[in-house]
Amino acid sequence: MSAEAELTPTSYIQHHLKNLTQPLGEGSFWTLNVDTFVTAVLMGLLMVFLFWLATRKATAGVPGKWQAFVEICLEFVDRQARDTYHGTSKLVTPIAITLFFWILLMNLIKMVPADFIAKPLEWVGVHYWKPVPTADVNATLGMSFSVFFLMLFFALRAKGLGHFTAEFLTAPFGKWMMPFNLILNIVEWLSKPISLAMRLFGNMFGGEIVFLLIWVLGGAGIAGMFAGAAFGFGWMIFHLLVIPLQAFIFMMLSIVYLSLSEDSH
Repeated sequence: MSAEAELTPTSYIQHHLKNLTQPLGEGSFWTLNVDTFVTAVLMGLLMVFLFWLATRKATAGVPGKWQAFVEICLEFVDRQARDTYHGTSKLVTPIAITLFFWILLMNLIKMVPADFIAKPLEWVGVHYWKPVPTADVNATLGMSFSVFFLMLFFALRAKGLGHFTAEFLTAPFGKWMMPFNLILNIVEWLSKPISLAMRLFGNMFGGEIVFLLIWVLGGAGIAGMFAGAAFGFGWMIFHLLVIPLQAFIFMMLSIVYLSLSEDSH
């Protein structure tokens, strides 16, 4: 591969937006986005480790700074889950905590300049590495369809297979409009995970492109470097609001969908 200085602005952006892929078996059309998978797993492990640090020396008395911060964060998510979900399941708060903090950590990788990750990897022979997992539609669809299957589980547990099937065929227009009801309900159920995934992916992918554009448009030389850094810093400040907001929206909509799946028409 040519040196990055020889890349055109278009090829530079395309290079940083390309995933490191691995076919799943010889001749298989299935491929694994290795960078997305590895980074997502590492962020999940980091989340568990950070929470474990808070519990390792947890005390019922005056908490340490990290314990106090983690408790505030968990209480915030727990309050949102309790206010939004009206069912009886005790799984909702753990689901909400996992979704919010996992997505938040994956989104936060966007704050690291792409070259800070790409350059060291190139030195060891890895020429493609898309660092932000949530800028990969495969990751966001994977999370959203996990929420979809949880919706089915919650609905079947609350209503039973018979009631769920009858409601799917007769709501909202009654049994005489059964084909129309079926089409509406299929569209409604499938649109939820797809819109959930596309919203997170669109915001993260769009933000990634803007970061790369700012860096490219800054141009070469000292002046270009400082111009790119200045505009990039401004966009980074704005994105500090977008990053937790997108994690919060994904979490809240997931809780809403789980709650709605248990409600009867």
